[in-house]
Amino acid sequence: MVLRANAVEHEESATNAGKFSMTDQAFVQAGDTVAIASDHAGLSLKETLREDLEGMGFTVLNLGTNDETSVDYPDFGRALADAVSDGRAKAGVAVCGTGIGISIAANRVPSVRAALVHNEMTAEMAREHNDANVMAIGARVVDVDTARACLRAFFTTPFAGGRHERRVAKLSAA
Repeated sequence: MVLRANAVEHEESATNAGKFSMTDQAFVQAGDTVAIASDHAGLSLKETLREDLEGMGFTVLNLGTNDETSVDYPDFGRALADAVSDGRAKAGVAVCGTGIGISIAANRVPSVRAALVHNEMTAEMAREHNDANVMAIGARVVDVDTARACLRAFFTTPFAGGRHERRVAKLSAA
């Protein structure tokens, strides 16, 4: 896959998520902390993405859930958003059944821009145009290979700035 301008070209498939490099303009660098959280519906995908994040060189702050007992996604979305907002993590990945509920919960915290992604293009646009700092994804609506490709796209696509800066500033003021 080839990402947009200023991004790294990746020729390996999404299943090779352990082979990873970033640009100088990436919003997170290897060694940075990335938070991850899910409800029970997203647990399996969360664990796959957690492993991929570790393979990319990130320190992962796992905020749960850690078993399949039914839990409330707003609790985990809020925990993840708080970790990003207070600086314990530079970015986050939120997973629930559809990605919708956990993204709504995360977006209630100031300074968090959680974007629900469904494919590589939406992951790229979340970063390039919206400077999203949290990727939300649905385990029941996105297959594992696509989710892994979304993760790679999200973490390798820089914010374009320019005309988008004005728009992102308006999001923060809303």
